[in-house]
Amino acid sequence: MDTANLVLVVDDDASMLKCAARLLRQLGYASLLFPSAEAFANHSDFGGAICVLLDINLGDVSGIELRHRLKAAGNSVPVIYMTGNDSPAVREAAHQSECLAYLTKPFSARSLLEPLERASAGRS
Repeated sequence: MDTANLVLVVDDDASMLKCAARLLRQLGYASLLFPSAEAFANHSDFGGAICVLLDINLGDVSGIELRHRLKAAGNSVPVIYMTGNDSPAVREAAHQSECLAYLTKPFSARSLLEPLERASAGRS
């Protein structure tokens, strides 16, 4: 797999994972998919990833909590949050965690492309 434009995608909704992978492919990005917070937590190779596309609502663990764990472990991979349950409190918590972008589902290709391009530019 070409990892020059690798995006890690974490979502517990299988259909959203498929849609995200298809959209990323259309935009010229490779993806590695994680169907749960636990699967993602067991991943340790972030060197090739330009960013993480991270669902906020992952069952028992929130995407925001996963972001805090990454930072605590010294991992500074950029995060783009996505959520189907937008609220001012969630949005504020997401921005406080220093995310690259906060997208509400369903989101457009254009709204995803801009933060992906910023993540790519930040890597070079």
